[in-house]
Amino acid sequence: MTIAETTAETVIAAVGWCGAGLLLAAYAMASTGRIADGGRAFQLLNLFGATALTVNSGYHQAWPSALLNTAWIAVGLTVLARRPPQATEAPPGRAPEGP
Repeated sequence: MTIAETTAETVIAAVGWCGAGLLLAAYAMASTGRIADGGRAFQLLNLFGATALTVNSGYHQAWPSALLNTAWIAVGLTVLARRPPQATEAPPGRAPEGP
């Protein structure tokens, strides 16, 4: 294995781990009420996490995972595109901040 191949493998692995971390963070924060489940922060964390995992899955030719994460990206983009802009989102039970 060449240095370039080793570097690519390392970068792809790091991208995959970051994606997994983002998805786990979104789930944990929504489950504990730190962010609104289905809110903008939740959607963005899922969108970036799924994108990173799609890159990792595609590189490793894990097509079922790559397809699932591509669908996850499509859902996130659709929800974000349909969402009206808001000043600041608050977790459930808290008033949003803003003007």
